[in-house]
Amino acid sequence: MKLGCCYFPEHWPEDMWADDARRMREMGLRLVRIGEFAWSRIEPEPGRYDWSWLDRAIETLHAAGLEIMLCTPTATPPKWLVDRMPDMVAVDADGRPRGFGSRRHYCFSHIGYRAECRRIAAALAKRYGKHPAVVSWQTDNEYGCHDTVLSFSQSAATGFRRWLSARYETVDALNTAWGNVFWSMEYRTFDDVDPPNLTVTEANPAHWLDYRRFASDEVVSFNREQVDILREHSPRQDVSHNFMGFFTEFDHHDVGRDLDVATWDSYPLGFLEQFWFSDKEKQAYLRQGHPDIAAFHHDLYRGCSSGRWGIIEQQPGPVNWARFNPAPLPGMVKLWTLEAMAHGAEFTSYFRWRQAPFAQEQMHAGLLRPDSADAEAADEVRETAQVIEELGPQKTRQAPVALVFSYEAAWVCGIQPQGQSFRYLELAYEWYSAARKLGLDIDIVSPDADLTAYQIVLVPTLPIIPDGFTEKLAALTCPVLFGPRSGSKTDSFCIPDGLAPGKLRDLVPITVTRVESLRDGVTDPENKFDPPRWREDIATGLEPEFAPEDTAGVVFKHGTTRYVAGWPGRELLRRLIERMADEADIAITNLPEGLRIRRTATHTFVFNYSANPCLFGPEDEVISPAQFLVIADGA
Repeated sequence: MKLGCCYFPEHWPEDMWADDARRMREMGLRLVRIGEFAWSRIEPEPGRYDWSWLDRAIETLHAAGLEIMLCTPTATPPKWLVDRMPDMVAVDADGRPRGFGSRRHYCFSHIGYRAECRRIAAALAKRYGKHPAVVSWQTDNEYGCHDTVLSFSQSAATGFRRWLSARYETVDALNTAWGNVFWSMEYRTFDDVDPPNLTVTEANPAHWLDYRRFASDEVVSFNREQVDILREHSPRQDVSHNFMGFFTEFDHHDVGRDLDVATWDSYPLGFLEQFWFSDKEKQAYLRQGHPDIAAFHHDLYRGCSSGRWGIIEQQPGPVNWARFNPAPLPGMVKLWTLEAMAHGAEFTSYFRWRQAPFAQEQMHAGLLRPDSADAEAADEVRETAQVIEELGPQKTRQAPVALVFSYEAAWVCGIQPQGQSFRYLELAYEWYSAARKLGLDIDIVSPDADLTAYQIVLVPTLPIIPDGFTEKLAALTCPVLFGPRSGSKTDSFCIPDGLAPGKLRDLVPITVTRVESLRDGVTDPENKFDPPRWREDIATGLEPEFAPEDTAGVVFKHGTTRYVAGWPGRELLRRLIERMADEADIAITNLPEGLRIRRTATHTFVFNYSANPCLFGPEDEVISPAQFLVIADGA
């Protein structure tokens, strides 16, 4: 695995570049990402390119023996471009244009802006596509960051109407699919259909779902246009894009099919602070990040681009964007990096090389301080480079457990949650974490993935069952577990004939007759099988496998397939996965709190995310906080 950093030569005096490059190499770095926000320097005026500074920056890095990932700068269109086509900006759900002055101020659907993106991408690719230092490309930067996937501009409205016409062919078909007879919402032509914002109360959920599908397809086609140009002029270099953490606004599997390498931006402490984790967990993992945050995304994005992936932005210190921004525990930067290697990363790149003393990110730590002295993470990076060299290349092997992850499922649950605590991402994460706590490796895969080689299949929820999915599962002989709301909607967001779980009834003969959502604290704490948040009433001839006291069943099994009729608590999830592992003849390890395992083809890695020492193995070897253990197979 290579180590690298994100560098902004345009931020620093040119007489610093050579020394920066030398220090990068001495620190053990090999890869440098540049250019993602440099459009105003590349093209300071319309049609006038200034390549001279970028030529010198690339030659300086190349002379030091560094490889370069060069980015298209389309995440930050310059002011002159916005002035020339002011309607290119995205419009938020309240109808307000997104202004110039930061980044990501464009609408994916604007035809004129897309043409400008193709032009600048082609200019870059023609100039640097065959440069020996440029080993890969990144398209744009963090698609959708700052709530910019969904735009409600006139360009988006026009694009949505075209998309609907292609999908439904006739407006009568659209009216039928959406159930527009309800509330007299029927349309006469596709041109009558607006985006689903600014309605008096909630818009039709089918309208919202199609708008999310459309918006996701716009991201896919926007990215593909740049990928095609880069491959035309730079056919031997990999093309990537950097995805984000806990982000489901577009279908990353669809974007990933056009990439050679999926990358993501890993900020474990910021994600712990910003998302649903309890106060107790935020205290316990304040400086380490929850033990499954990084691993969840490693496995998710490895499944988005045929297995090739890397981290292009790894947190090296406090960030600037979370509600609170603690520093990592000493050793955590090293641990995070080696865990990425254990999950098959081709590279880990730190954001950023030097902390900026100006503008929006001046509070974001780098490997160097603003005065160019080493920051705290620099020595850890040097140590990590030595460990990587000592261990040698690590190859992943297929995990025994597959977790099926669906971006469409996230949209469905978000559009009509029915209970404010029903969060798809949290549900998927809880299932992933439950398996990891038992020492199991997991592959996170799309619903269309081949599942035949897995020993356990977990489906946290899949409200809309894709065509052929039930038949694919019926052919498996391994244990399969479905979560609540699976099969509860049709492709057009309606309750299926015969009620939920719809198509899944062929696998588990049950009928969901009623659902209820519950506020926090309603669950009986003495009853480990009492579902929190969400419960389903089941009609079936099956005997329940698990049932809370004095209530109907919560888990039903038919053949090798199980259905959980509620949001499963952690104890129930643990019991279910233990039982499935026993049925599949997979060994499990009940790990101490904060300890996690990942196996490669040749080694077992053990990571301690706890703030306390942990014991591991038959000899109770002590692993200190923020430290790791590597065991060679056969040792």
